[in-house]
Order: sequence, then C-alpha cells, then structure tokens
Amino acid sequence: MTETGKYKDTVNLPKTNFDMRANAIKREPEIQKFWEENNIYSRLSQENPGELFILHDGPPYANGSLHIGHALNKILKDIINRYQLLQGRKVRYVAGWDCHGLPIELKVLQNMKQAERQNLTPLQLRQKAKEFALATVDDQRNSFKRYGVWGDWDNPYLTLKPEYEAAQIGVFGQMVLKGYIYRGLKPVHWSPSSKTALAEAELEYPEGHVSRSIYAAFPVTKVAEKLQSTLGEYLPDLGVAIWTTTPWTIPGNLAVAVNGALEYAVVEVSRTSEAKHESALDAKAQRECKYLIVAAELVERLAAVLDAELTVKVRFPGQDLEHTSYRHPLFDRESPVVVGGDYITTESGTGLVHTAPGHGQEDYIVGQRYGLPILAPVDDNGNFTDEVGKFAGLNVLGDGNQAIIDALLEAGSLLKEEPYQHKYPYDWRTKKPTIFRATEQWFASVAGFREEALKAINSVTWIPDQGKNRITPMVAERSDWCISRQRTWGVPIPVFYDEDTGEVLLNAETIAHVQAIIAEKGSDAWWELSVEELLPAAYRNNGRKYRRGTDTMDVWFDSGSSWAAVAKQRPELGYPVDMYLEGSDQHRGWFQSSLLTSVAVHGIAPYKTVLTHGFVLDEQGRKMSKSVGNVVDPQIIINGGKDQKKEPPYGADVLRLWVSSVDYSGDVRLGSNIIKQLADVRNKIRNTARFLLGSLHDFDPQKDAVPLDKLPDLDLYMLHRIDEVFNEVTKAFESFQFFRFFQTVQNFCVVDLSNFYLDIAKDRLYISAPDAFRRRSCQTILHVALENLAIAIAPVLCHTAEDIWQHIPYEKLSQSVFEAGWVWLHGLKDYQQKREIRKSATTDRHTYYLMKQDENWHNPKLAALWNTFRQLRTDVNKVMEQARVEKLIGSSLEAKTLIYVNDEKVRTAIRDLNPVSGNGVDELRYLLLTSQVEILDSPEKLTDVKYTATTEDWIIGVVNADGQKCDRCWNYSTHVGESEEHPLLCERCVPALAGEF
Repeated sequence: MTETGKYKDTVNLPKTNFDMRANAIKREPEIQKFWEENNIYSRLSQENPGELFILHDGPPYANGSLHIGHALNKILKDIINRYQLLQGRKVRYVAGWDCHGLPIELKVLQNMKQAERQNLTPLQLRQKAKEFALATVDDQRNSFKRYGVWGDWDNPYLTLKPEYEAAQIGVFGQMVLKGYIYRGLKPVHWSPSSKTALAEAELEYPEGHVSRSIYAAFPVTKVAEKLQSTLGEYLPDLGVAIWTTTPWTIPGNLAVAVNGALEYAVVEVSRTSEAKHESALDAKAQRECKYLIVAAELVERLAAVLDAELTVKVRFPGQDLEHTSYRHPLFDRESPVVVGGDYITTESGTGLVHTAPGHGQEDYIVGQRYGLPILAPVDDNGNFTDEVGKFAGLNVLGDGNQAIIDALLEAGSLLKEEPYQHKYPYDWRTKKPTIFRATEQWFASVAGFREEALKAINSVTWIPDQGKNRITPMVAERSDWCISRQRTWGVPIPVFYDEDTGEVLLNAETIAHVQAIIAEKGSDAWWELSVEELLPAAYRNNGRKYRRGTDTMDVWFDSGSSWAAVAKQRPELGYPVDMYLEGSDQHRGWFQSSLLTSVAVHGIAPYKTVLTHGFVLDEQGRKMSKSVGNVVDPQIIINGGKDQKKEPPYGADVLRLWVSSVDYSGDVRLGSNIIKQLADVRNKIRNTARFLLGSLHDFDPQKDAVPLDKLPDLDLYMLHRIDEVFNEVTKAFESFQFFRFFQTVQNFCVVDLSNFYLDIAKDRLYISAPDAFRRRSCQTILHVALENLAIAIAPVLCHTAEDIWQHIPYEKLSQSVFEAGWVWLHGLKDYQQKREIRKSATTDRHTYYLMKQDENWHNPKLAALWNTFRQLRTDVNKVMEQARVEKLIGSSLEAKTLIYVNDEKVRTAIRDLNPVSGNGVDELRYLLLTSQVEILDSPEKLTDVKYTATTEDWIIGVVNADGQKCDRCWNYSTHVGESEEHPLLCERCVPALAGEF
C-alpha cells in the first residue's frame, strides 16, 4: 500500500520572516531608528519634486504630560503630512510649544514652598519657568516621536526663544503703528484666583454653577418728559424693577437699561393673602415702590415669581423711558434710565437691566454712549475697595455678595432672591469663578480691522464647514481684545511711562530698539537691563524720567504671532501656510488670535485651510476625568500598564488606527474595548500582508509577472477591485475623511482578499508547479495588492507599512515605503512617469507590469459579472454550511455542487467558468472551493437532493463529491489512481509534480 502524506513537502506553502505578532513595543522603535538613520523624512521633505506643503503646528502648553487629546491632534497632523510626502510634496513640519504664561508659572509656584515663593524675584521666577518649560518640551517631544510623528524635532519653535519673542514684538509694533493698540480702562474677565486679566479662550463654563439672583426695585425720582403726563401720578411710589445674577455689582450701578423696541408697563403691586408672612416684599418696599415698571410681556410670569398680584395700570414704549431718573438704593446718587440694545430681552428677568459700566461689556458700551463714568470698586483679589464704605474688604464672590443682598433688604429694595443655575465663566487653570472688572489694560481694537478679518474668513477652506459658522460670529461680535496680563513669565509689552505724568512712550523708535535687544538677549533683558539701556539714545537724557511697564502679553498673542515668528521667518517655510489643525475650541483661541494678528498686519489670513476636531470622550460618551477613573493614557495604550494582562502594550499603530477610524468632526470615543477591537483590525491587516508576503517568496516581478493581456478574468477583476479600493482610499485622504480609509482598507483586507481572492488563490499557489502560469498569474496580482496595500496604509499604520515593506522578498521600488510614492492605479505609463519625476536611477525598472500604456485596470463590465459570481459563491456557502452542520460533509472539498441558473446569459457565463478541459485557471470549482461543480440545464436533477437553496437567480444543491481524495491537494477526483507512479494523486497533481500545471 502506498504511504499517504508523503507529498506534503511538494506543496508550495508561504514562507516569510514577517512575524505574525506585531511585537510593537520592540519593533516600532526599531523602525523609527531605521527612518532616523536613513534620514527618510528629512530627505523627502527636501528632495521631493512636488510643491511645498506646510501644516503649521499649533503649540501645546509645555506644562505637563500629554493626554489623549494631544495624541489625536498630533497623529491627525502626521497622517496628513505622510500622505502629502507620499504624493511627492515637500512637507516641512515644525513642531511648536507655547512656553509662557500662567499655566507654567503656576506649575513652578506649586512646586515651591511658601517661603521660597515670597522671596522669588521676577528673574528667578522666569528662570525656573524656563527650565520647567524646556524639560516639559523634551518629555512631550519624546512622546510625540513615539507616536510616529515626523517633523523637524531638532529645531522646533518655542515661544520663549529670542528670535520668536522679537518677531512677536514686531507684530505688536506694527499693530501699534497702524493704530490698533491702545490702553484703556475697560471691564475685562478678571481672575481673583490668578490675579490677572483673562482672554475668552482662557475661560471655561462648568455645568451646575448656581448664582444668587435677585429682583430689586430702585425708586424713580423723575419721569422722562414724554411720560410725565402718563406716569407722573405714580410718583413717589414708582420704582424700576431689575434682576441680576451678580448682586455684588450693585455698588457699581450707574444706570438701568431698557430695550427701546419692547413695550413696558406700570404695575400695581399687592401681596396675595397667602404670602403676607413669606414674601420678600417687606413693608419698606411696599411703601417706597407700590408701583413697578416692568416689561409688559413679563407681567404674568413676574407675578408668579414675586408671589404677588401685579395689576397693569398703563403701557408705553421702552424708548419713552429714556432720561427717566432713579435713586440708588444703597448710595446717595441718582442715575438715568438709558436705552440699551438687543441684549435686553424678555427671556428672563424684568426687561430692565441693572447697568454697571465697570462690570459688564454691554454695560460699558451703553455707558460710553451716554458718557457714564466707569466705576469698579473691586481690587485684584476680588475684594471691595474703600469706595464702597462699609462693604470695603469683603470678597465679592463670598461675604460681599451676602452683605449687598442684606443691605438691599434693609433698604426696602429687595423684591426676591432665588438660586439661578446658568453658565458662568471660570478660570480654566485654577477652576475658580472669575469676575468682570474694569482695569487699565492694553487692548487691540478689533473694530479697526473687523471687516478685513471677516473677508479673510471667507477666503479660507474650513473643514468641517461649520467651522466657518463658528468663527464668523465670534469675530463679528467680539469686543476689543485685551492683550495685557499681570504676570511675570511672558513677553513684555514694550511700553514706558513718564514718571511724573504717566504719559505713555510707545513709538516706532522705542519698539524697534526693544525688539533688537530681545532678538539678541531674549525677553529677560526687559527685567535685567536698566531703563536707560532699554530706551533709544534720544530718550535717555531728554529731561524726563521713565519707568518700564510691568504687563506681559496675553499668551494667545504669543501663539497668535507664530505665523510671523515661524512660517514667515524661516526660509524653508512659507506664508500663508496650507493648513492649521487643532481642536474645535480654537475657533475662539489660536485660530482667532492668529487670524486677527495676521489680518491686522498684512490683511490676509495666515492659513489657507483650517481643519478642526472634537474632544475625546470615554466609551459611554462621558468627559474623561481622573475622579471618575475613565482617563485613557496614550502611553499606556502604547507601552502597556503595570498589569500587562489587563493593559497590554498595543503600540503606536493601534492608537493611530483609532485616530483614522473616528469621525473627528465631532467628539470621539475611546476606551479599552475600542482599543482591543482596533488591535484586532490591525492584526487582520497584518495577517493579510503576511500571507501576501509568504506567497511571493519565490516571485521575481521582473521575470515572473504575467502581462495584462494574458491575465485570466478573475485576476483582471481583482485589478479592477484594487483600482476601485485605492481610488477610494485616495479620495478619503484628499478629503481628510480618514474613517473612509479605515473602512475601505479593512473591508478590502477581510472581504476582498482574505474571504474571497486569497481563499480561492490557495489552490493556485500551493498545488500548482512553482513556475506554472496559474500560479504566476496569481502572484502577479498578489504583488500589486501587497505594494499598494503597504503604501495605502502608510500614512496611518506607518510602522506596520514599513515593516511589510522591509520584508518584501524581491527587489523593492525603494529603500522605504515612504520613498515609493503614492499608490499607482493605471498601469505602466502612470507608474513610470512617477519614477521619472522622482529621477529614479532606472526609469524602465519594473517593466514586469507589461501593461499597455493606454489601458488601465478599471473594468466595470467585468466587475458586474464577477459580482454575480461572488453572490453565487455566498449562496453556495450557505448550503454548504447546512450540509456541514448535518455531517454530510466535513470540508467543502468533500462536496459536489449542483447549480441551475434561471437566466440563460448568466448560465452561459457561469458555464464558461467551468470548462471541461483547459488550463483550469478560472474553473468554477476553485471559486466555490468544492471538488466538482455541475451546471444543470434544468432543475429536475435537484428534486431528490436534500441540501438545496432556491433564490430568484438560481437553485443550488450540495451532494457528496465523486471519486477519491487526492493525497496532495485534498480535492476529490475520479482520476485518483490512474498514475502508476503516483497512484494517490489526481489528474492535476501528477503534472504539477512534473512542472506542467
């Protein structure tokens, strides 16, 4: 008896050193070292033949470890940059860091003892802040590099560098000379906890803030002339009713504003009998304000709020109230009723707005129109000053608020107090409430260039589109930009003040002199040098004494000047840049500060395209929080946690794959389950590539590739699918819709390759003779699929792609996958042109494609037919599974498939796949993975078959295969045993051993 199993060594199984496991914690650093040693990024960024592409980096704060939002941001940038490199463009990515400001200053102070902090000089604080920032930059840079992010890491831009600071001073100076910078007393967001003014972008609005809101009545002393005949009879018992959520601002009240377009009413107030003992309308209020002026639309609601009966006595337009006067309930002064703007509504309150020009933006604007003074009796700590008498020293966010409420009650002015939950600004660093407070600050007059800024917004491409809708109203409605901060660690505002008069010295000569000093010595010079050294010669002995300003610039002015300090200043870059890419919160932050400074100086936006992404939430859609315990650390994803069974190391590519998988235009989710699923996807892509690599171990494209005009239909169909798939991938990258890349590549690897083509290909690859046509034809397709797959995933799975590329067993196109150029889809002509552009040493290299120059792989007619065949395959598998479950067969090769096709044309096409003789490349049985297939002329033969399925297209039956099992290919055949030399082999395997099949 002949021994079975002796032919296993004659099967052409895959051979490759490409590891089944990613082993990313070891392999990824090795690949990064390969890139670095061979200068792949730097060479491509300089030598690529295409045009310049500049994605300008938005600087993260150098004040701590990176979080998952940083990873999302930097990896998105790197995906775009790597794709542009593969397209042949000169990509020069300069990473940056924001190194000044309160976040770093606070970190330094928190690490010091109280005694050390008290004795700290400005220069000592600045030195410690600089050291902290530079150490953090190094730490963050190493993390970014571990993510696989390419860039000029040896020469980043830092806002603390002298050349950067000098360029920033230059931007400030140009805005001064154009009249856009001024000093003024205006209300700004002030943080008592940080003791500095804040920009809107430095605020946050936490959920759940509750204010103590009050309704109060201010007694009217004089009625406007237009209303004397109408309202005169209600004096002296008439009051204006106001509502506020900040009772502590009442001492700063200098007006009450109404909306001229609304209708108002005088209402008579009387308590309900049930409320006589509980109402806040005490006897004094009843005596002084029997009648109240309120918005007519709010009468019914106010009656419920005040628990009183409000009877309308007379109605009149709000405009007519202008020039009415009232008496302040706590201080001996009279103030006017003024006409405000659309901010006065009937959505809440009384329709009349308590107006304190020193404590509110709209209040300030209205006050300026009416010539009101600016009163803000609150100091840097948030305490009342001596201007408010008995309230002096009380903190406005604490006891001061209560004291004002008590005083209003005592004065008979308080109508009602109730808690009010709303959004209230907090200092985003200290997490404590801010106040609106008028202080002397430096401002940029946005009004001076607002229209130019709005035009510039329209010239920019916003991705997604709603980005334009977000930033436009912010710029259209924003007030002047407060650019001064009361901090030590920052770029100084280069201003001098006359010691005697306080007059400002700030002109082209003084700015240029300070700029030159800072360019040479850095901004420490502002504190190190004497005033005389900081002044130009003409001002040193002019009979006047000067002192230097102590304010530093808002850090948003720092980062907002980066277009000038980096893109415009570095010769290898350009201005305006191609793209800014940051989180959606930067519409009010960096996007806007960059836009305003650039437009103010040059009249154009600093960017051509702005792409924004959302925030990272946990798997349940909750904000990540240490207290909740749902924070995802990118370092743990990459390197694993302390318990690596619970938190295994996935490597950077899984993190990068997550970035490509989400729709970043909104908030995105991440957690351990999501990461595990993405690791599985990475592994599937990797295993697909491993099979391709192993199946090409003996393939030399230059000798073995089959020409296009000789490829069988199945292989031509796969070329069509490759064309479709990688065109779709290209569109995904071009439109920055990376989730489309993710879905397309995943589907291609799993559905088109693993579950379809490679499943069919195994017989051709394993069983045929090594040099057989059917095998070489299949390998021709596999090598095209492999190279395109490696290149297509390279922007995202950069380490995996390079790992694949380094394991290609034949002569590669290039040393690195990133030198190969983007995927080629349309045959030899396009392929060779790309190599000629790259000035390849041999432009006729890889002529193994052998494709006619006027042809491409796109073949929709053939694709339609093969989509039908694929549906047939799916339906046959369903019947096969039924037969397998009921033990008729084990392997599908134990089966014979019977098929009746309803449509005659389709039947003919399918029969053509099932020739009685021929080379057998496209035999239907290989498509269906069954030993035999019979195409029936009528369905009667299926009548007695147990395992069948009927669709509108065909009837399918499965029976046991005829013949015996071949010991080599495991197919069943009636010809097994016909060969005397190989009695266990079928009619295919005998010639295969002789190199003939």
